[in-house]
Amino acid sequence: MPSTRKATAAVVAFLAATAATTGCESGATATAAPTASREPGCPTVLTKAKEAVKAAEDVNAPWSGPTTGPEAVSGRTIAYVAQTMTNPGVSGVAKGVQEAAKVIGWDVRTIDGQGTPAGIRAALAEAIALEPSGIVIGGFDPGSVSKQVEQADAAGILLIGWHATAAPGPSTKPRLFSNITTKVEDVAKISADWIIARSNGRAGVVLFTDASIPFAKRKSELIKKELATCPDVDLLSYEDIPIPEANTRTVEKVSSLHSRLGDKWTYSAAINDLYFDHAAPALRAAGQKGDGAPFNIGAGDGDPSAFQRINGKRYQAATVPEPLNEQGWQIVDEFNRAFAGEPASGYVAPVHITTADNSGGSLSWDSEGYRRAYRKIWDK
Repeated sequence: MPSTRKATAAVVAFLAATAATTGCESGATATAAPTASREPGCPTVLTKAKEAVKAAEDVNAPWSGPTTGPEAVSGRTIAYVAQTMTNPGVSGVAKGVQEAAKVIGWDVRTIDGQGTPAGIRAALAEAIALEPSGIVIGGFDPGSVSKQVEQADAAGILLIGWHATAAPGPSTKPRLFSNITTKVEDVAKISADWIIARSNGRAGVVLFTDASIPFAKRKSELIKKELATCPDVDLLSYEDIPIPEANTRTVEKVSSLHSRLGDKWTYSAAINDLYFDHAAPALRAAGQKGDGAPFNIGAGDGDPSAFQRINGKRYQAATVPEPLNEQGWQIVDEFNRAFAGEPASGYVAPVHITTADNSGGSLSWDSEGYRRAYRKIWDK
């Protein structure tokens, strides 16, 4: 009968379509098993991602930084010029610099740039007038204060940056003895790997970025690239929200995304934790549980509010934090190497992932071993 033939044809078409979608890798066996039970389409990528995430979540990893270097040079002074002390990252590093300087026997003066171009220029000019041995460029672009940078260079004042340029290590333009930061490539990759590993290779992802900042845009593009290595991880939406507008635009955007994507949206990544601070009210209003999907990871920073959300399981599951206090100690050690006529250490802190399971309830990431290592180097 015609109706029977039509029904049979429909079944055949359905089975053929199912077989086509499951064979996403060369040599894959066609199967009509439900999505929830089938193997992900990236077994090799998934295995590597799980290994990387396990290593990054280790809170007891041994110190991998410098163990040798010059003994403490005495009688030096440091000025820490902060982009703004209201930035938790900037202030966290300032605290580490002050702590390490006390140990090595130096004086430190912290000057707040108040977060404005004029304030930063004035703060750096004030630092130069103090005639210190060195100045820390704390979280702002040296290109925005090129005149003051030239003045410091002409006065023989050594400059070291924290998040001052995109890459870690020494810089010739601008002239920095070293720039202390994690590698954007590492941060981006481990953030994407966390999503791949936690979802077992099957996720619907929304990615938040600020394309007006080249560094941030590159980070998000690298996250996209790593997510694309697993065919069953779908990038559902790529949202460009400038950081200064995050507080006004994120809530509305998240509400719209939730209405449009529904249960397809299972994971998020953002170039900064603050997006999830603003996303939380919208997800709460949509009836989503704080410890449920979408599971959100911040690809960088790790400020105290992010740790609070993670510890409380309130709309953020993980962050890739900077080891702020450790980086403050490293800045002091790099200055000491420069004062002793030695090259920069070349050390870059490895990436770490913080979750509720490994945070220990803390509000920052502080690794093990660096205090002892630097004390041993300086005290000879």
